[in-house]
Amino acid sequence: MKDFFYAIQDLFVDVLFAPYDALRVLELDNWWLANVISWIFAVIGLVAIIYWMKELKIFNDNNEEDKSISSHSYL
Repeated sequence: MKDFFYAIQDLFVDVLFAPYDALRVLELDNWWLANVISWIFAVIGLVAIIYWMKELKIFNDNNEEDKSISSHSYL
């Protein structure tokens, strides 16, 4: 049973966290290059939010949204 938990530890430490270790080492040499990954994720999130808000506005303008308050009787 002990070997099972050591296998899980080895999987996470040696395999799954390897990209984070590479970024940690890269950050010591070039801060800008290491943070490009963060900026890419931030841009992807911003594009997704803008797209979602645009879709919500389309449904709101077409009056397709059910705005009745019947889902909770206590409200």
